Amino acid sequence: MTTILRVGDRTITAEEIIPLLAGYQLLQPLIREVIIDQAIASIHCTPEETSQAIGQFCQKKQITDPKIQQAWLQQQGMSTAQLEELATRALKIEKYKQETWSHKIESYFLSRKIELDRVIYSLLRTKDAGIAQELYFRIQEGEHTFTDLAREYSQGPEAQTGGLVGPVELTQPHPALAKILRLSKPGQLSPPTRLGEWLVIVRLEELIPAQLDDAMRQRLLNDCFNNWLKEQITQQLAVGDGEPGIVK
Repeated sequence: MTTILRVGDRTITAEEIIPLLAGYQLLQPLIREVIIDQAIASIHCTPEETSQAIGQFCQKKQITDPKIQQAWLQQQGMSTAQLEELATRALKIEKYKQETWSHKIESYFLSRKIELDRVIYSLLRTKDAGIAQELYFRIQEGEHTFTDLAREYSQGPEAQTGGLVGPVELTQPHPALAKILRLSKPGQLSPPTRLGEWLVIVRLEELIPAQLDDAMRQRLLNDCFNNWLKEQITQQLAVGDGEPGIVK
């Protein structure tokens, strides 16, 4: 058995590394980072980008002084070349995302737009069917405001805000509630609907359509990258005689 690491009085062999990583839940994070490194291996940064990235990294770590930087590298067991790779890694990942998925973002956005639209709505929930029906008619007839009745009768946390919820994306509410909101027009009051143990009265206040702005574009790029990465990790963990991440 080959000794590859000594920690205090403990000698760790090559055969022990995988079980130790798995036992400390470090195997999957390691596989993740190796997959990323393989993906960005062909991505390059300009000298200017590299210099700027190193400067920002050293400033963040407070190791701009050469002596302090050298001590930090020694403490981390890293070389100057590894420092450069670490400092430019985030930039290379962003470049990889752009090269791989930027041309697909518009169609991806359209396919998910219905989930990304946000809503502001009023909600009142109770477990009593009779009260739910009575409150619905009071609101419908304008006898009382939704806000006042929600504060007095709603049995969920929305009572604190007079029933007002949002803005939230349509993936956040209960699927049945999201469907009601999706089919409603602003100001439309929906009759009591049973959701599990609750009877809920809901009114759509505002629909905020999702926009493909810079922030949304970056979010979708991140989603594409993370989804791809999860698939790669799952495939890698399935390799090799039933032992995660081991190829024999």
